Amino acid sequence: MYVTWDLMANAIVAGILLGGFYAAVAVGVTIAFGMLDIVNIAHPAVMMIGAFLAYLALNTFGIDPMITMVILAGVGLAIGPFLYRGYHALIEKRGDESLQGLAFFFGILFIVEIGLVMTFGVDYRALELSYLSKTFELGAVSIPARMLIPFVVAMIMCGLCYAYLFYTFTGRTILAVAQDVEAVRLIGADPQRSKSVAFSIAIATGLVAGVLLILIQPVEPSIGREFIGRAFAVCVLGGIASITGTVTAAMILGVAETLTASLIGPSWSPAISFGLLLLTLAFRPSGIFGR
Repeated sequence: MYVTWDLMANAIVAGILLGGFYAAVAVGVTIAFGMLDIVNIAHPAVMMIGAFLAYLALNTFGIDPMITMVILAGVGLAIGPFLYRGYHALIEKRGDESLQGLAFFFGILFIVEIGLVMTFGVDYRALELSYLSKTFELGAVSIPARMLIPFVVAMIMCGLCYAYLFYTFTGRTILAVAQDVEAVRLIGADPQRSKSVAFSIAIATGLVAGVLLILIQPVEPSIGREFIGRAFAVCVLGGIASITGTVTAAMILGVAETLTASLIGPSWSPAISFGLLLLTLAFRPSGIFGR
């Protein structure tokens, strides 16, 4: 295959934009799995709820998805503590979180998916917005608004998560909970409250990621399952509890996928995330930014 510099440049830029979206998807997994040790494989279900609520808000009430995104982020932060308390009472408090936790979140994943199928059917749904069809030209590189907007939102969201975790007292207690629960108690903080706040942030980012997904492409209820492997691959590749690592790993995965699709074929792209995951586990299990 003849490869031009224009093709390579467009593939790399498209990969960076795609990586931004992957960062939005994975940051919630990084917080829940990396910092709380909660293997929330139902995270894609939260995304699909966000995606279909954005579709419903636009087509029923005429609310722009950018506004819906902010509303859903607030809703996620509000209901997150109640969801965590339910998980804590049913699973965490009993002390056996591995198998029971996986079964719990698997159940939620399929319940949400079935509920969405019964409500919206199995047809693909998309958002028809004039500004999403625009494309910006930067020399030989094309930057579609459909990818640029999610990238910008994702970077802002990841930046806010990083700032909250590292520059607020509650954020630092969340980071501490991931390392030593007893130390958190010694400084007068409540570990359960810290976990509750962190889980709420993870839920909020999942809902926002769902809105970003339907901005990028049409969705149907089961499509969220495609992102389970990618989200955990990004989380592990970046270094389980590192927001910076998550963003970096997401960019690497996005560029690797677009280059693979351009040079070899799109059918090979899904294998990239699992290939990078296996290589990371083999040669650097702690991830890029892991310790």
